[in-house]
Amino acid sequence: MRCLLAVTVLTMWCVSYVAYAQDIPGIEICTAEKAMDRRTSCLQSNIDFLQKTMSKQALDHQQKLDAANRQIQALKAALIAQQGAIEELKASQAKLADDMRKKPEAPAAKETAPAKPAGK
Repeated sequence: MRCLLAVTVLTMWCVSYVAYAQDIPGIEICTAEKAMDRRTSCLQSNIDFLQKTMSKQALDHQQKLDAANRQIQALKAALIAQQGAIEELKASQAKLADDMRKKPEAPAAKETAPAKPAGK
């Protein structure tokens, strides 16, 4: 009984899984066609396919170039910001060095003698 059920399900699945032929676009060999109208149609199909492919590739490459240019611009902006920060740090370092030179040196702490014990 289970075997009959399994065969039935398998048969129904195979019947429902019918693959239909599709015309997949691509380059076809047109020299095999004997009739001129079919050969012309084949060549036109090849031309259409190549034009679509070239247009798609051109658009893809243009998008990649645009993305790369945007990234370059962002990196340039980041570089300019970093250079500005470096200049600010150099200016503050120079100011600090000038302040240190202008500030008089603090007198050295006087050495005092140790206190004498009281009562002797």
